[in-house]
Amino acid sequence: MDDSSFERVVIESVSFNNLGFVVLLRREDSRAVLPIFIGASEAHSIAHAFNNQSFPRPLTHDLFTSTLRLLDCSVPYVAVTDLIENTFYAKIFILREDAEKYQIDARPSDAIAIALRFTAPIYVSKAVMENAAIILSPDNEGEEEENTENTEPASSLRRELDIAISEERYEDAARLRDELKKILNKN
Repeated sequence: MDDSSFERVVIESVSFNNLGFVVLLRREDSRAVLPIFIGASEAHSIAHAFNNQSFPRPLTHDLFTSTLRLLDCSVPYVAVTDLIENTFYAKIFILREDAEKYQIDARPSDAIAIALRFTAPIYVSKAVMENAAIILSPDNEGEEEENTENTEPASSLRRELDIAISEERYEDAARLRDELKKILNKN
């Protein structure tokens, strides 16, 4: 992996909203987050690993992790590599004890779930962050007062974006996401 074209991120949160489950990946030392919508079972698996919870029986990601360890493999890192037609792509990087290296194509949710189990860092392509990240609202009250003129358009766009995604109008959702990004980045 070319380090200059990727940024390390951390999991900001895994949550459920009216659009479904979403994992927010935050650029370190930044308010920029990458929202990735994921399935319920993946959200469940990520949330439990993120909170250091275990199950009496292994989940699919636990099974995959156990299999890799049995084969003397580790996961040094995972990466969200692309965003194509509103679909995110990722890779799981695997290193065998004998120094063999592999890359496995994966959904970002699966890559994140595996990274948590190996305590591996998560990276995102700078191009993906640039195209799809949004800026979280500041927690500082003084900054919020400065941003009040853009609050209503942003709220309206968020509602429209939520509706477009729920109706699976992904081209509209991408356009709305870009408009929202422009408004939020002006702040």
